[in-house]
Amino acid sequence: MIVVANQKGGVGKTTTAVNMGVGLAMSGLRVLIVDVDPQGNATTALGIDHDLGTPGTYEVLIDEEPISPMARMSPETPGLEVLPATIDLSGADLQLANVKHRERRLKTALDEYLKTHEIDYVFLDCPPSLGLLTINALVAADEVLLPIQCEYYALEGVTQLMRTVQAVKSSFNSKLQLATILMTMYDGRTRLSREVVDEVRGQFANEMLETRIPRSVRVSEAPSYGRSVLSYEPNSAGAVAYREAAAEFAKLHSATGRTASTKIASSKRVRRASTPTVQSVKEA
Repeated sequence: MIVVANQKGGVGKTTTAVNMGVGLAMSGLRVLIVDVDPQGNATTALGIDHDLGTPGTYEVLIDEEPISPMARMSPETPGLEVLPATIDLSGADLQLANVKHRERRLKTALDEYLKTHEIDYVFLDCPPSLGLLTINALVAADEVLLPIQCEYYALEGVTQLMRTVQAVKSSFNSKLQLATILMTMYDGRTRLSREVVDEVRGQFANEMLETRIPRSVRVSEAPSYGRSVLSYEPNSAGAVAYREAAAEFAKLHSATGRTASTKIASSKRVRRASTPTVQSVKEA
């Protein structure tokens, strides 16, 4: 379970959650994307309706409804499901404020869902804030995928996010770790982009993927058509980069034993996912 988070907005967070999820699903894995952002941009980008009142993450958090009846299959590719978000979520922080075990609502629902559904990867797309929605995602997750844009103030917000990750790790979720950093909006023609990559590598050498996502008009256009860039313009530079990033991500999980697993309720056995090869994800 991977939470995609960055306190700073406009860094490609939702775009990364959507396209990494699609890339892995296109390779034959089963992926669930949980939209935890009231804006519902991940829901829109994956072709799922999210009009006011559409059941989804809000009902899971507030009413403790099960995920299964509300998860929708995305038209993007087989094996990709979405738990949609609506503007209803904008009031969730306030509604959860005085609720007992409020930070564990999403984890409880996901644990129940994974007892009966074989899912290889769960991506949780968070709002650009550190409220109870993001806390719920961090408590549920195994690791953090952090997109950082190749622009000025690239590390703005990262320090606060790292403090929050550490606090959640100490109090609620000891397994949580910052495992992956993906550089977005990269322009190899500019000195600035190269300097930002070097700066981030200097602090997070082990976590940073070698693949960089270029600044791309096609990546920006795709959500307005309810598509990921991988289906909207599969040969574009952005689509190629996200396929490569998904391949690198899967390879790292396979090599380090961080492959996703599904808990079997009755026997407590763990099924290790069949992680695709780099080539299979690129071809998909």
